[in-house]
Amino acid sequence: MNQILGQIRGKTVERAEQILPMVPRIAAGVVAKTVHSAAANLSSRLGHKVDSKNLWVKSAWVGQGPMQQLKRIQPGPMGRAHPFKRKMCHLTVVVSDGKGV
Repeated sequence: MNQILGQIRGKTVERAEQILPMVPRIAAGVVAKTVHSAAANLSSRLGHKVDSKNLWVKSAWVGQGPMQQLKRIQPGPMGRAHPFKRKMCHLTVVVSDGKGV
């Protein structure tokens, strides 16, 4: 996830939305939805429609999410069960209407 975020930091939202479909990672779709949502939230807070050419991805980071609740079992040889923890992350994208990166 961090590799994808490194490609869009400091770019306009329009450029980030062009880059993300080309990235060959499954998480690129989730990042694209988050960037689009952050831009929509900013225009909602400002009270008027803002062009995505004027919005910048100010910062974007990912943090580790909870792993205690999602304990899963993977089948093992001879009928055994191998436990593993399903990994999660918290994705944060900050969008600004100025280039203050």
